Amino acid sequence: MTAREGVSDVTLNARTDDPVAAARHFPRSFVFGVATSAYQIEGAHDADGKEPSIWDVFCRRPGAVDDGSTGAIACDHYHRYRDDVAHMAALGVDAYRFSISWPRVLGNGSRVNAPGLDFYDRLVDALLERGIRPFATLYHWDLPQSLQEVGGWASADTVERFTEFAHVVGARLGDRVADWITVNEPEVIAFVGHAYGRHAPGLRDASLALRVAHQLLLAHRAASAAIRAEVRHARVGISLNLAPVHPASVSEDDVAAARRVDGYLNRWYLDPLCGRGYPSDMVDWYGGLLDAKAVDDMRSYRGDLDFLGINYYSRQLVRAAPGADLLASQEVRVRDATYTTMGWEVYPQGLSEILQRVVRDYRPQAIYVTENGASFEDYPQNGGVADPARTRYLAAHFAEAARAISAGVPLEGYFVWTLMDNFEWSHGYTKRFGIVYVDHATQQRIDKGSARWYREFLAAR
Repeated sequence: MTAREGVSDVTLNARTDDPVAAARHFPRSFVFGVATSAYQIEGAHDADGKEPSIWDVFCRRPGAVDDGSTGAIACDHYHRYRDDVAHMAALGVDAYRFSISWPRVLGNGSRVNAPGLDFYDRLVDALLERGIRPFATLYHWDLPQSLQEVGGWASADTVERFTEFAHVVGARLGDRVADWITVNEPEVIAFVGHAYGRHAPGLRDASLALRVAHQLLLAHRAASAAIRAEVRHARVGISLNLAPVHPASVSEDDVAAARRVDGYLNRWYLDPLCGRGYPSDMVDWYGGLLDAKAVDDMRSYRGDLDFLGINYYSRQLVRAAPGADLLASQEVRVRDATYTTMGWEVYPQGLSEILQRVVRDYRPQAIYVTENGASFEDYPQNGGVADPARTRYLAAHFAEAARAISAGVPLEGYFVWTLMDNFEWSHGYTKRFGIVYVDHATQQRIDKGSARWYREFLAAR
C-alpha cells in the first residue's frame, strides 16, 4: 500500500473535532498509539534489585523539581501494568511506545538483574495478548547513577555499556519486539541536562554538552548494530525533538539567529544521521567548544535508520539577542496565540511543516511521530475530566499529519504523548499531558474527554 492509498479525498479541516471525519484521512495501515517513559510512570524505584538512576539522585537536590516530588512512585505502573495495558486495549490503540529502565535491567550498568528484565518480558506478553504492537525505547533519560559517577555519557565506556544493554534486552525481547528506538531526544539529554542544568544530571558546561551529544550519536550507532544482531527483522530508529524555527522578523540578525537555532536543534542531529557529518556553520559557531576529533568521526558516520522518530510539540520563533545564551538568540511569544501550561505555543501547522522539510532535505525511509501532545489545566468534576483544549490540539495535529501524508510524507504512525498524567521531569506533578487523568494520591485513573475522543477516532477507522 502506498502512503496515499486509503486516504480519503475529503478536504482536510485542521480544526475539526469530529473523530469519525478525522479518521477518514489516514491509510488503513497507519499505526496509532500512545507513548510513555519508564521513569515517568513505573515507580518502584528500588524494587526487585533496581538501582538508582540519575533522576532518582537529581530529584533529591533541593529546588531541582518544581513541587519537590520524585518518580519514586509515579503512576505505580510497575505493579499496575496489566490494568494499564487493559486501558490501552479499551482505547483501541494499535501500538504502545514504552521505554526500558536501564538501572532496572542491569546492575552497575552491566550485570543482568533478572527480576527487572522479567518485568519487561511480562509487559510485552501482556501487550501482545491484547493485540498491541510494542515499540521499545532503549534510553529515555534514566542513566544508571553508577555510570554517571564514572563519567556518564561523556565517557566512551558508557557507550560500550549501552551496547551491552541493547544486546541483553534485544536477546530477551527480540522474538516478540521488532520495533526499536535507541535514544529519545539527544538534544534534551545533552543540553538540558549538561549545559543548562534543568534535567539530570544537572550540569552546566556547554563543552561537556557537545561531547555528550556526540557520544549519544555513537551510542545510537552501536546500539542499532546490537539490536540487529539479536533481533531478526528488527526495525531501528531514533527519536529527535524537532521543530520549525522561524525568525521573529526579516532582519538579517533575526534570520541568522533562526539559522543557528535550527542548526542546534534540528541539523546537528539530522545531518550526521543522514551521512552529512556535522553542519559546518554550527561547527564554526561552536568553535573551541567542540572536539575536533568528533567532527572527523562524523565524516564517515551513517545513521542507518529504518525509520526516523519525530517528537513535535511546537515551533520556535526567535530573535537575535547577543550574549543571551550559547546561540545568541531568544524565543519570542506571539500576542493572542494559545499556549499550553508548559508555555509552548499551539502551532499545529508546524507539524506538517517539519515533516515535509525532513522529507525534502533528508529522505528518510519512514517516519513516525513518536510524541505529540499538550499539557493543560484539567481536574475531575462531576465524575469526569473535561479537556476540550487537548481534544482540539490532537484533532488539529492529526489533520496536519494527514495533510503531510497527502503531500507524500512516508509517515507510518503516530503516538500520542501521553497515555496518563505522570512525573513531568523538573516540573514534577504540576503539568498534565495525559489523556487519562491520574490521582497520584490514590492511583485512580479517569478517562479525560480527549481519551473518549481518541477512542471514537480509533473505532471509526
